[in-house]
Amino acid sequence: MPLDRRALELVRSLDEHELRQLVIVARGRLQNRSGPRFEDDTGQPRVTYRQQSVRCGKPSCTRCPHGPYWYAYWREDGRARSQYVGKSLPS
Repeated sequence: MPLDRRALELVRSLDEHELRQLVIVARGRLQNRSGPRFEDDTGQPRVTYRQQSVRCGKPSCTRCPHGPYWYAYWREDGRARSQYVGKSLPS
């Protein structure tokens, strides 16, 4: 199935940071779908998603903690990394 030309153009226009975010979301979707498991033997990060409530740290805030928000977690170069995904996971 060929990729939509507009989607391909959008991917080509992304900078490195945006491409990494896209890879995180795509890997997470592949790992969390039903059906055959996606085996990652390329050495790329394995992504897990976690929902967290976050404290803002403002002394006058009466609504803490905020959220829950989704975060992506993976290991890169031996270090634990995380990325804010949003209020809901992309479908």
